[in-house]
Amino acid sequence: MNDQTLSETIEALLVARNPRQMQTARAALRPGYYLRAAELLHGLRGTVLIGTGFPVGDTFETDGPVGAIALYQGLEALGAQPVIACATPLADAMAADYRILALDRDPADGGEQAATTWLAANSPAAVISIERPGRTTDGRYYNMRGEDISSRCGAFDPFLTRATCPTIGIGDGGNEIGMGKIAEAIAALDIRVAVTSCDELLVADVSNWGAYGLLAFLALWSERDLLGAFSPLATLRYLSERGSVDGVTRKNTLTEDGMPPTEGDAVIGEIRRLTGFLRN
Repeated sequence: MNDQTLSETIEALLVARNPRQMQTARAALRPGYYLRAAELLHGLRGTVLIGTGFPVGDTFETDGPVGAIALYQGLEALGAQPVIACATPLADAMAADYRILALDRDPADGGEQAATTWLAANSPAAVISIERPGRTTDGRYYNMRGEDISSRCGAFDPFLTRATCPTIGIGDGGNEIGMGKIAEAIAALDIRVAVTSCDELLVADVSNWGAYGLLAFLALWSERDLLGAFSPLATLRYLSERGSVDGVTRKNTLTEDGMPPTEGDAVIGEIRRLTGFLRN
């Protein structure tokens, strides 16, 4: 199987369940988007900024941080220096274990100055957004229920719009950073569609799974099983102990978007089979 075929196979796998109509989003993207996104990260050794964290009430949801941690570990193993950008309380929860850029929860200027200053000082090799709220046409942020969450989420959009390096967005519903790339195609979905775009948009039924599809190619090319030691369950436990909730149920459970960790395990297993790291 060549890389383009592998990418298209992964793209179909990651939207097979289709709970939030991401097959519609997939149809709007040029096939091979996981391959193209991975090529943007191939061989990077500098700073890679990974934005995540979707507020639910006064805490954060499990979808996003799990994938961000997978990307952080994989990229670090390959020689890059990842940094996770998120607002409190997620920033505080992870600060002891990861390099963190804490985002202002409700910046007066929409985060423009903070992004400009940080990008100039750090010259990242790439910027990735995974399950980060994206601005809508009115400049506000909304969750899947249409609730305004602007005062709690922090602004990460300027880190992509002002970046001079490659940018990647990962989402699963339409209100995440990056979905502006296909805003017209998904306008009919029951969501306040984000307007912020990116160089390559990745879609999946659960945003965390998009990280696994991206790591598939980096593992293949480096001949390192980057997903072999990664455990969605262990990562969910880590986050749960720090106050996470499922974004769908809003409960502190070891689930992501209402799905048990066995679903994430199954996705990883299939990706590892497709890339030759797991034999039947």
